[in-house]
Amino acid sequence: MTMTIDMNDETNQVTEAQQQDVIQLIDHAAAFLGLAGEIELSLTFVTNARIHEINRDYRHIDRPTDVISFALEEMGEDEVAIVPEDDEPRVLGDIIVSIEKTKEQAESYGHSFERELGFLVIHGLLHLLGYDHMNEEDEKKMFGLQEEILSSYGLSRS
Repeated sequence: MTMTIDMNDETNQVTEAQQQDVIQLIDHAAAFLGLAGEIELSLTFVTNARIHEINRDYRHIDRPTDVISFALEEMGEDEVAIVPEDDEPRVLGDIIVSIEKTKEQAESYGHSFERELGFLVIHGLLHLLGYDHMNEEDEKKMFGLQEEILSSYGLSRS
């Protein structure tokens, strides 16, 4: 498995070490989930103002949020599946994380910025892979899987 991550920090607040840790976490999650082949995704760190704008424009929710994912493999009505050729990478989509929300939530949950950032990135990754939490059963499955990935990587809640 080869993972290519196009990372962009619009906030200039995520250190190089933190960015490298996020890349290692995503690689760990991909291996944990048994993903194969060449895979690409983009990850952008933004301000609350920017994620608010994205949330309003694309989800019609007029407030900032912590993470938004745009899954390229997710199909809406009247859409045709994007199936890569054998020699093309699987492009999962985009994960957008508010660094301000990450800091706020880390503080309110009493754990590190790195733990919260890891949680949000894995949450976004699972959405790109088709996981959701629209009902209690799916939420249990998705959040349980997130916790397994984070714990096996060494990012526990404490």
